[in-house]
Amino acid sequence: MEIHPLKAQTRNSTGKGTARSLRRDGRIPAVLYGSDIESISLSVSIKDIEQLLKKINYAQALLNLEVEGGASNKKTVMIKEIQTEPLTQNFRHLDFYEVNMTRKLTVTIPVVTTGIPKGVESGGVLQVIRRELDVNCLPTAIPEQITIDVSDLDVGDSVHVDELELEGDVEIPYDANFTILTVVVPKVVEEEVEEGEEGEEGEEGEEGAEGAEGAEAADASGSEG
Repeated sequence: MEIHPLKAQTRNSTGKGTARSLRRDGRIPAVLYGSDIESISLSVSIKDIEQLLKKINYAQALLNLEVEGGASNKKTVMIKEIQTEPLTQNFRHLDFYEVNMTRKLTVTIPVVTTGIPKGVESGGVLQVIRRELDVNCLPTAIPEQITIDVSDLDVGDSVHVDELELEGDVEIPYDANFTILTVVVPKVVEEEVEEGEEGEEGEEGEEGAEGAEGAEAADASGSEG
C-alpha cells in the first residue's frame, strides 16, 4: 500500500489569532495525537493538503508525516478529521492520528458494485443502502474498496453484510446483519397505477352524478306534464 508524504511544522501558540495568522501565510493549524504519544500542535500548507486530497481518499490513506521544528522526525499517520468553514469550505483544522503498524485499526471503505442485476434488466431498481462500511485491519492491509458483483440479483434479492467475503485478515465489526443493497420494484410505477385507478373511479363517479342529474330533470318534466 502506498504511503503518501506530507510535511508539517510544529507550532507553539494556539487560539483564533494564531489560526488567522497561519491562514494568511497559506497554512492551517493541525494536531497530531495517538494512543502512545502526547498530542503535538502543528501547521501544514494549504496547497500541500489540496494537492494530496486530489490523489487520496483520506479516510483510508496512510501518510508519511515529516514533522519539522526542533528534532525533525517522520511518523506514519492517517487524517482523522478535516474541519472546514460552512460557507466557503475553506480548511479550518486537521487532525492526524499516529498509526501503530502492528495493531489493527478501523477504517471506512467505499462499497462499489459491478455488473447489471437481472432484476434491473426486467424493470427493477438497484438500491444501495450502505455506500461505505467500516472494517478492522492492519494499516498495511487497508482495502481500497469493497466490491460486490450484483449480476445475479433479481427483483426482491438483497445482499447482507454477513454474505461478504473479504480478502486477507480484514474483519467487519458489526453485530447486526443489515442489508447493504437490494433490487426493488420502482415506486414510480406503483404510484402511476394507483393514480390511474383513482382517475377511473373519479370518472365513473362523475358519470354517475351526471346520470342522476339527468334522471331528476326527466322526473321534473314528467310532473309538469
